[in-house]
Order: sequence, then structure tokens, then C-alpha cells
Amino acid sequence: MPSMLDAVVVGAGPNGLTAAVELARRGFSVAVFEARDTIGGGARTEELTLPGFRHDPCSAAHPLGINSPAFRALPLERYGLEWLHADLPMAHPFPDGTAAVLSRSVAETAASFGPRDAGAYRRLVQPFLRHWDTLARDFMSLPLTALPRDPVTLARFGLVGLPPSTWLMRRFRDERAKTLFAGLVAHVIAPLDGFATGAIGLVFALAAHARGWPVARGGSQSVSDALAAYLKDLGGTVHTDYEVKRLDDLPPARAYVFDTSPTALARIAGLGRYYDKYRYGPGVFKIDYALDGPVPWTAREPRVAGTVQIGADSAEIGTALRAASREGRAPERPFLISVQPSVADPGRAPAGKHVFWVYGHVPHAWRGDLTDAIERQLERYAPGFRDRVLARATAGPPELAARNANYIGGDIASGATCGLQLLLRPKPSLFPYRTPHPAVFICSSATPPGPGVHGMSGHNAAKAVWRRLRQS
Repeated sequence: MPSMLDAVVVGAGPNGLTAAVELARRGFSVAVFEARDTIGGGARTEELTLPGFRHDPCSAAHPLGINSPAFRALPLERYGLEWLHADLPMAHPFPDGTAAVLSRSVAETAASFGPRDAGAYRRLVQPFLRHWDTLARDFMSLPLTALPRDPVTLARFGLVGLPPSTWLMRRFRDERAKTLFAGLVAHVIAPLDGFATGAIGLVFALAAHARGWPVARGGSQSVSDALAAYLKDLGGTVHTDYEVKRLDDLPPARAYVFDTSPTALARIAGLGRYYDKYRYGPGVFKIDYALDGPVPWTAREPRVAGTVQIGADSAEIGTALRAASREGRAPERPFLISVQPSVADPGRAPAGKHVFWVYGHVPHAWRGDLTDAIERQLERYAPGFRDRVLARATAGPPELAARNANYIGGDIASGATCGLQLLLRPKPSLFPYRTPHPAVFICSSATPPGPGVHGMSGHNAAKAVWRRLRQS
């Protein structure tokens, strides 16, 4: 290691690793320091239940990963990253045994909503889908890390997406389309009537139509491992089992880049109360299952879907979100997001067996047990589910926070995704990756474009860092 590094990155999650790669690609000397004994952050894979069952403790499906401008510009496939697709990106079953779907095909998706809403859905997504790659880059590069490539389309997207999703859902007449769209919004644990929630649902839908909602072969760890392997080939280094409590614990560097919560950054870098107004959101209660066979969904479509949303209608989803985010209680009927990795990647489990991943929303730092409520919801749409369970690993907010220090109070979005903080995080600023310390930057999902395994927060922060390094 040189006596003075150009950059030190704290935290080896996807954003920290992406920031390190972007800097190393431009000839800067970089070292990454990770507190845990393995890399990965929100993109890890472990045997949580039984031998041979490979689970993703946090993120499992990657609609933003495969669509990420940062990842698409890197040769990650040369380092083992392979995206695998189920027949359907996502399905949303209903109590009557039918399901709506989010398919790669706009027409198939629209048809699943019924004739009264098929045309409205096509008119909503097709104008943006034609410009998706440019829109995705502009949307995920906000704020001013780059001038928009297509400001007209971005402005049209803002007009549609910045109002609450409840406004956008008025375009639909029947509950099937409203329910599926409400579920898309709920992926970031935001109340349906919140600012810019329409944009959230649209981004997830467009991502599915453009490139799908895949899993990574072998598990989400493959994303982190590919980034780390590429970084090492570029001359960067990764140090694990290295906890950082203050800047003096790190080697001398011209810049320090933190893939941490704003709270941890302020403590380590001595920034005092600089991020005290940053708010953390609801937590989740997550269960990883080892199953003796596939989930016995009543509807046909969820059996071949990578992701399955579970909520009877938009009202039930809205009630669950309000309970967790505004009322401080666990919902009686939680909205569930589930992923079936072994539908697309059978190697995740022994022959004939499956891994299954599901979570429901709960209040911040909640300490209860949501297992029974989650399984009662599953049994509504997959009778006999409990009979397939070989083992389960549960993790509420305290366990999630212990595994990943960025998930304060079990908040897997690393900060409340409501109000202006959805877009302007961790503080209202045109330069969110900078801090009051001229050599210290933040690159975690507490910065735009926010949560998800996409590396764009790291990519955007790296731009701010290399501009600073070239000036000094």
C-alpha cells in the first residue's frame, strides 16, 4: 500500500465497491475497508437454514441491478455475474385464485389487468419505455451529477411521477391494476399518498419491461464478488474484518468515501450533529425458508414468477403501510414481498427443494414476531405452505441492524423514503455526496438515487470524488 492513497472507501457493499471501481478505473489508488469478515453489504448470500440452501439475507431480485447504468458499463460478466430470469418477473395473486402479472411484455401485463385498464396501462408506460435507457440514466443520476441527456422525457416523467401514486392510480378503473401498482410502490416502504411515489411504481414497471427482474446465479453475493474481483484487477485492495471507529483508524488518503449510514459517518468523521435531521423509516420482518418443494400457489402465474407480491387489494396494502410507517404498529395483514430464487436458479437448493424469501413491514426498531401473520397471509394464496417448510430463519429489525449497520432500526432503505427525503437525501443539497469535511464523502443508499443494489450512489459519489482529486 502506498504511503498516501488517493481514496479510502469504508464499507464493501455494492455502492462502496462501485465507487472504488470507478476511481480505480481512472487511475486512482484505492483501498476498501469492511467491518465484517466478508464483503457484500445488502448483496450477500449465506446458508441461513440448512446445508445446501443458499439464501440472500437482504436483496434477492435485482430489477435496478440489471438496468443500472453503472453496472452495465462494467465488465462484471467476466467476473462471474450472470443474470437469471424466471418466466415472469413478478406476479400478484388475488384471493379469488387469479393473478395480475408484471411481464417483460407490456401487452401481456396489460391483458392481466382486464379490458377496462389494458389501454390505460399501455398509454402510461409505452412513451417512457421507448426512451428507457436514457431516462434511467437521467433519473438515477439525479441530482446534478450530470446534465440530463433527454430533459424533455425526464420532465414528462416528473409530471406523471412526482404526484402521489394514489393520483396516478386514478387512471385505472379496476382493482387489479391498482393493486399491482400499489405493491410496486410499497417496495420502498413508502405510504401510497406520499410525494413522488408514482415515480417509484413507474420505475419498477419500466425496469421489468426493459430487462426483467432477475436474480444473480448463485446468489446476490455474486454481484459483490464480481465488483471486488474487478477492483483487484484494477489494482485496488479490499480489507475485511476491519472496523473503523474514527478517521485515524484509516491509512492516510486524499479522500475518504463512506458506504455507511449518515449517523455512522458523522460519528467516525467527527461531523457532530450534521445529519441529526436525517430520518430513518419503518423496518421489516424477514423470513428465509428452506422448502421441501415449490410454494403451492393457487394461481398459476406465481408458480413461474421470480417475485410475488401479496396483498388482497390496494386498500389492504395501504392499510399495512400506514400501520408500519405512521401508526407505529405491526399490520394484522402485512403486505408481503417474496422472492423465489430457485425458480430461476435451481442450484440454490438441493434437488427438488427450494429457497424462499419474504418480508413484511413493521415499525422502526420493532421487536415483535411477525412469523404467524406472514404465514397466515401466505396460506391465503398458497394453502399448505406451512407443510412445505423444512426450516426457517427469521430476522426482525434488531437482527437486520446487527447484520448490516446501515439498516438502522431494521430500515433496509437506509432512510425514510417519504417526503422530500425520497429525492433529497441525506440533506437537501445539490451536492449530496459531499460533507462539511472537504476530504470526506458519502456514497451509501442514503444518497440519491436511494435504496437498491444498483451501485449508482457509488457511481455518482465517485464523480464528486474524482473532481475533487483532480483539483487538488
